[in-house]
Amino acid sequence: MIRQFELVERVRKYDPQADENLLNRAYVFSMKAHGTQMRASGDPYFSHPLEVAGILTEMRLDSHTIVTALLHDTVEDTVATIEEIEELFGKDIAKLVDGVTKLSRIEIQTDSLHQAENFHKFLLALSNDIRVLLVKLADRLHNMRTLHHIKDADKRRRIAMETMDIYAPLAERIGMRGVKEELEDIAFQEINAEAYDSVTQRLGFLRKKGIRASKSIARQIRSTLSKAGLKTQVSGREKTPYSIWNKMERYHVAFEQLADVMAFRVIVGDVAACYQALGIIHAKWPMVPGRFKDYISMRKRNGYRSIHTTVIGPRQLRIEIQIRTGEMHDVAEHGVAAHWRYKQGAQEVDGSQYRWIQELLEILEQASSPEEFLEHTKLAMFHDQVFCFTPKGELVSLPRGSTTIDFAYAVHTGVGDTCVGAKVNGRLVPLRHQLSNGDQVEILRSKAQTPSPRWESFVVTGKARAAIRRFVRKQQRAEYAELGQIILESAFRQQDRDFTEKALKEILPKFKLQELGELYVSVGQGLYSEREVLRAVFPAIEFKPPAQGAGVPVRDWEPGGPVPDVAIPIRGLTPGVAVHLAECCHPLPGDRIVGIRGSGRGIIVHTIDCENLGGETEDQDGWLDLSWRGQPEEPDSFIGRLELVVVNEPGTLAQITSGVAKQGANIANLRMTARDPQFFTILVDVEVTNVKHLNSIAAALRSMGVVSSADRVREGEPLQAFVSRKPEAAQKSVKSKAKKGKATKAASRKKTGKKSTKAPPKPAKVSARAGKPGKKAAAS
Repeated sequence: MIRQFELVERVRKYDPQADENLLNRAYVFSMKAHGTQMRASGDPYFSHPLEVAGILTEMRLDSHTIVTALLHDTVEDTVATIEEIEELFGKDIAKLVDGVTKLSRIEIQTDSLHQAENFHKFLLALSNDIRVLLVKLADRLHNMRTLHHIKDADKRRRIAMETMDIYAPLAERIGMRGVKEELEDIAFQEINAEAYDSVTQRLGFLRKKGIRASKSIARQIRSTLSKAGLKTQVSGREKTPYSIWNKMERYHVAFEQLADVMAFRVIVGDVAACYQALGIIHAKWPMVPGRFKDYISMRKRNGYRSIHTTVIGPRQLRIEIQIRTGEMHDVAEHGVAAHWRYKQGAQEVDGSQYRWIQELLEILEQASSPEEFLEHTKLAMFHDQVFCFTPKGELVSLPRGSTTIDFAYAVHTGVGDTCVGAKVNGRLVPLRHQLSNGDQVEILRSKAQTPSPRWESFVVTGKARAAIRRFVRKQQRAEYAELGQIILESAFRQQDRDFTEKALKEILPKFKLQELGELYVSVGQGLYSEREVLRAVFPAIEFKPPAQGAGVPVRDWEPGGPVPDVAIPIRGLTPGVAVHLAECCHPLPGDRIVGIRGSGRGIIVHTIDCENLGGETEDQDGWLDLSWRGQPEEPDSFIGRLELVVVNEPGTLAQITSGVAKQGANIANLRMTARDPQFFTILVDVEVTNVKHLNSIAAALRSMGVVSSADRVREGEPLQAFVSRKPEAAQKSVKSKAKKGKATKAASRKKTGKKSTKAPPKPAKVSARAGKPGKKAAAS
């Protein structure tokens, strides 16, 4: 255990102006406060804060941080109070101790909810003063060093997992490589002891075999640089067991296939000498392509700066070489702690200067739950990075695999929300385009744009995902409320009752709700039905069918019949939010539609003749009359599906796509589902405005000589169901159609004496229904 005078001497060795009296008083106060408390190892509890302070002296931190380390457990584990700390040691130290004390509870939580809630406090505390994180990391490091004294295996594993998930990434983010690697190795040994033993045994064998080779290679590198006039320090460094195992897992290679278990560091005087040394090394030994990284010109987010290169070096061995200055090396080893030695007294402790902390705080604001925040935080801390540039040359670092949407949100949440497109290196790319190192990205924006729920399926960063989810939640609530109000108004009107907000507010306690908007949202989501609300308002109500002239019930409606006046209009509601268009029947404006409630999912819209509705066997009490009333000024785009049976000849697809385009539509998806040497069947998803638009496209396609039939698909079967079909009936009719088409073309060529360049005339009309393979397969 470190003695009192030894601790003071350690601090004064690198900080002669340190307050010796303050350190002595803190040492004595902590020792008396902990008294006879013991740790699981059997050591006095006071040994723990003393060892934490010792770790921080190795980082050469200021005396206030050392005092905080000595006192960090006194408020949590003894009778001492924050007020007492402030009175004896000052406001600054009391604030630091309070921050670390609040974080200590994160270690004793067993469920993700409490862990995430404490992590909230963690970030908020360190955003005010980064020294809170330094003390906490030193505290965790000493706890991990003594982890083996805990007898409960489950508790040891939980602490190790927590260290791997939270503390090691945090240490990496502030550039404390040594702390990060030690935390990872101890946690790795506990989580996967078998793998740890395997890697360390092989490392031990290589160490015995290659220690002379390592020293020899270092001497040759030093000699080569010295002959060129450079003063350098060269040393070899063995990579840690966890980093080796992680690389083996990531690249799916065996230990023997790893060529860079050893890395060599070259320390030079200044930045110019770094590049000079790089040129000398590359001139002496051939570089391995794709293994050069310049973190001096593009530093990492944690402040790390160095040049990395891999060469085929002495003895024809593949070796990694890292070139940096002495200051860069100090920062690489100790991260943010090293900045105290290069600020010349201007010690910046405000954690908000670190952009990654700001990003995590933004995620905190946008997350809907602690668990979601913890998920996004892990995403934000774990991924490898790519470095991209704005058009003005500003550097933006992102996790590997990030898209242009991730880039937009990294610049600013407002930029991401209004992103409509992107240019990468001057070329237009899709929003899901993955970025590479060195890309210059320009984001195209529109005030009318809003985040799409689809974006969440391909974004990578926690910040982007949290912002998208926040907008979607807000939009969902608004649309559920609007839908719920429309449903209630329609139900009241159908029962000849007056719809008043006053009456609804009076029944809120019956549903355990506080606001009227919550009732609308609950009805829109399908958590409560309109009948439940009506019965709550009018307990003696007897429900009746629609009044004369208001239409007919859903179950009695016949195709071509009138749409009930009480039908609920859904136009203007965003598909996929509160209202979901069924993929089985692809309802379009102009179709007679009904809605099926899904508890907590809003309404699923089907056509009235959709086979998935189940006819009379379906529970129709949950059906809602819907209509397409309320056509917006700008027509929406919907997906209509057509099944085509076409001739298998060159140019067929070109004619089909051209025909669809001439009708002002766009093909969203296309799949061939059956084929033979002469004919094949295609399912085409087309973006249309309504049923009339889809019918006009189908009619235009039928008029083509290469198309035998074009029908709307509404059987409610997945695309795969069509694969095994053979359109036999359609083939018979199309053969006749094709023969007539060929005969017409032959007659035309004979008459004109030259080869025709025009499209063939319209052949004899073939019944679309006669050759529809879907009906035939269904009948069979």
